[in-house]
Amino acid sequence: MPLQIVHHSDYDAGFAVNHRFPMSKYPLLMEALRRRGLAMPRALSMPEPAPPAWLKLAHAADYVDQVLACEVPEKIEREIGFPVGQRVSLRAQLATAGTVLAARLALKHGIACNAAGGSHHARRAQGAGFCTFNDVAVASLVLLAEGAARNILVVDLDVHQGDGTADILQDEPRAFTLSMHGERNYPARKIASDLDVALPDGTGDAAYLDRLGDILPELSERRRWDIVFYNAGVDVHAEDKLGRLALTDDGLRVRDGMVISHFRARGIPLCGVIGGGYSADVPALAERHAILFEAAAGYA
Repeated sequence: MPLQIVHHSDYDAGFAVNHRFPMSKYPLLMEALRRRGLAMPRALSMPEPAPPAWLKLAHAADYVDQVLACEVPEKIEREIGFPVGQRVSLRAQLATAGTVLAARLALKHGIACNAAGGSHHARRAQGAGFCTFNDVAVASLVLLAEGAARNILVVDLDVHQGDGTADILQDEPRAFTLSMHGERNYPARKIASDLDVALPDGTGDAAYLDRLGDILPELSERRRWDIVFYNAGVDVHAEDKLGRLALTDDGLRVRDGMVISHFRARGIPLCGVIGGGYSADVPALAERHAILFEAAAGYA
């Protein structure tokens, strides 16, 4: 069975090439996966937009209604980082539903990835930091509400702290959030995860991977997880303009392999999302995001 990949052409909301958020990485990622023979038709699934009831499990009802009506207050749009028009609203609904679909495929097949997702700065009350809806938090709460999972682990290795996921899931005892991130990076005001691991600027491959190697067994000892959501943000890379942890391509490969092999060896389903990545060289960025899928394909 090939690696199950969730994708939609409208993950790309059509931003200008020089926008701070590199929206064109989504179609370029799919091109990279096709070149690797991973994006075969029988491996691909396409989400429908997330219904409001799902979104309101994680987010305030008035904020969800604002996004769906494209009537988000300008102050919140500034915190998100772009206006919420029809294409952005649709993209947020699709990417969120994509993570729900990928999670269901992971429960069925053991592993699956969404070719978007990881919007971990969206909090209960509103979006922020290029994140409109928090797809992992929504997917976690959908699975819990449906009884598809009872113990959920979020492993967030994006360079930025997962403040929104921590905010939404902080009172949900069935979900545990880990964020391993750059200590001095965005957001300035962090919201405590169940476990936060803050790393100094310049942490390279060796120190990063040693720390991760210590953490993974600790997570498995806490309880038996029904599913792991893995945010494989590549903004930890040395050439990423927003990250300062100085990992290499090889470091990313080892990192993703460590996380995936650890949980799959224990029979725990894993849902991968791509998280952050910011570079003027968007084709190179897409290649970095493809590393997650290469690693996951070895366990499909």
